[in-house]
Amino acid sequence: MMKSRSTIALLAASLCATLLSSLLSAAAQARPLAWQKAPNPDQAVLEARDAFRTGDSARLARAAQAVGGHVLEPWVGYWHLRLKLEERTTEEVRWFLSRNDGSLLAEQLRRDWLKVLGRRGEWGLFTEEAPRVFGDDPEVTCYSLLARAQMGDASAAAELRPLWLAPRDLPEGCVPLVDGLLTAGQWGPQQVWERFRMLVEANQLAAARRLVARLPRDETPDLKLLDRAINAPVQHVEGNSLARRTQRELYIAAVLRIARDDPPLAASYWRPPVRERFTPPDQAWVLGAIATAAARRHIADAVGWFAEADRLSAGIDGLLNDEQWAWRARIALRQDNWGEVQAAIARMSLAGRTDPTWVYWLGRALKVQGRTAEQRTTAEAQFARIADDFSFYGRLAAEELGRVVHVPATAASPTSEEMAALSGNAGLRRALALYGLDLRTEATREWNWAIRGMDDRSLLAAAQLARNNEIWDRAINTADRTVALHDFNVRYLAPYREVLSGAAKSRALEEPLVLGLVRQESRFLSRARSSVGATGLMQLMPATAQWVAGKMGMKDYSWSRAHEPQVNAALGTFYLRRVLDDFDGHPVLAAAAYNAGPGRARRWRDARPLEGAIYAESIPFNETRDYVKKVMSNTIFYSAVLGGEARTLKSRLGTVAGRSAADGLVALRADPTP
Repeated sequence: MMKSRSTIALLAASLCATLLSSLLSAAAQARPLAWQKAPNPDQAVLEARDAFRTGDSARLARAAQAVGGHVLEPWVGYWHLRLKLEERTTEEVRWFLSRNDGSLLAEQLRRDWLKVLGRRGEWGLFTEEAPRVFGDDPEVTCYSLLARAQMGDASAAAELRPLWLAPRDLPEGCVPLVDGLLTAGQWGPQQVWERFRMLVEANQLAAARRLVARLPRDETPDLKLLDRAINAPVQHVEGNSLARRTQRELYIAAVLRIARDDPPLAASYWRPPVRERFTPPDQAWVLGAIATAAARRHIADAVGWFAEADRLSAGIDGLLNDEQWAWRARIALRQDNWGEVQAAIARMSLAGRTDPTWVYWLGRALKVQGRTAEQRTTAEAQFARIADDFSFYGRLAAEELGRVVHVPATAASPTSEEMAALSGNAGLRRALALYGLDLRTEATREWNWAIRGMDDRSLLAAAQLARNNEIWDRAINTADRTVALHDFNVRYLAPYREVLSGAAKSRALEEPLVLGLVRQESRFLSRARSSVGATGLMQLMPATAQWVAGKMGMKDYSWSRAHEPQVNAALGTFYLRRVLDDFDGHPVLAAAAYNAGPGRARRWRDARPLEGAIYAESIPFNETRDYVKKVMSNTIFYSAVLGGEARTLKSRLGTVAGRSAADGLVALRADPTP
């Protein structure tokens, strides 16, 4: 029977009173706050946030009294509930979820609550709430699998494997499920050793050491031997017996450790007859790991080792993952081995093969090898799949089809009605308020949640709203999401253009290159600060900024001024000019050097000249590889937006000259780091 409206209203009022009572009770224990005599709601929000971070529930409750009616009141309510979530009643949590239904805060609290329910084993409530979670959360996924396993679902173990074999700490929710599988004998030493290998290969050594405690007593390695295999691997392999499973696994671990620094040496320890003491799948897997490590170091022998791993694993699927197939393709690219490139891409998963990177390179492989009209048509069809993408490989594919770079027609500006409609979006209102209080992490989460699922017109209006409020990174990122309607004047904004253009001109740098670099470095946030300490528009590290300031003779320089647009642009363009000069004006090498250091950019060259796109694709660091591609494509589109020189991306990428004798020296004139 349905409850009457009056009954529901009474229940809601009761829950509200319960929460208020909880807050007031905690507030009574709090010390008076400095601003309490004349409460400032904005300051109260900041006090509440700080109290949440320090775990001071009484201080948070006192702050909450001053935020009634504030646009960020839901955040204070979330912090209050989240602080001692294990002690909250189901009614309190569900009241908040209902009142904030569809919001980021409801999503965050539901995920947090599900983890509490999972730890408690309250599977009834858990299974009610879990389907309402948006997206993926490994911890919640683990508890969902545990709930299914406890209800007799045998498929849960199979779905656990991707999480088990991921090279990171196992989510807490998966631990009881793993323990149950091991206790029941459904899993055994084989699964433990599989994960151990993955962790060692990924350099997750602390997790690997903890894992061996899950092995049966007769297979648990002596910790001294384990430490020797990890820390003194050459010594270990030269004095190790292979009679027992544990000894063989530690030998594999030692070979993997050697491969990180010296793949050829690792391969020498994995030759017959030693490797024949292992099963064919083990032989192939280890050789694949050595080959991948070698490919990352641009060692030509990697191609042969990959081929040998293929021979050993004939008829066994899944030994290599997409990351390994990608490195097999990259080392083949550096050798102009297009047949090998094509074969490696063909072995990737569907997700791997449809990534624009490998769509493009498969098209190139087909084109280079194509000798008939049909083969060339097949290559063109491959390029056409991504040629409309405004991306690095989309642009290169379009050029293969003879299409010149163009800026799409600018969509009609958002109407006053469309802009007014955004005022009804509570998430965007909260995001703007959070940005106003410089709570950028929370603000960005709110913004990204609020714009999910928006159509192109709404995205353009939201991008304009961000632009109006000088939130440059959200303006760019939001405009970047449109599919059919575009505004490249927002997507490729140029705040501080006068400052950056002047600095670029003073160093004889292309303005589009400088803007493209800044767009990738900081999204034009003058106070942006990275996790490693880089600051400002051009993201300068303290040592680099100090070194450049000295070279420039900047007498009034101090680190406290490094974020100032004029100072940062002057220092950054000086450094960019320096690395460009050191690399004969080659922008790909300069971008790689700007991100990862000149020494690395030199080492990544080949003995012979390389196509610029191949050099970029085979950069070993994921971050730098992505960075170089985006800086170069940004440069193309800024040039088009600003009406600059119409050069193709391929011509800008050019050819990277082969290594010279000087590249082997450590005299890195443009590198101020030790």
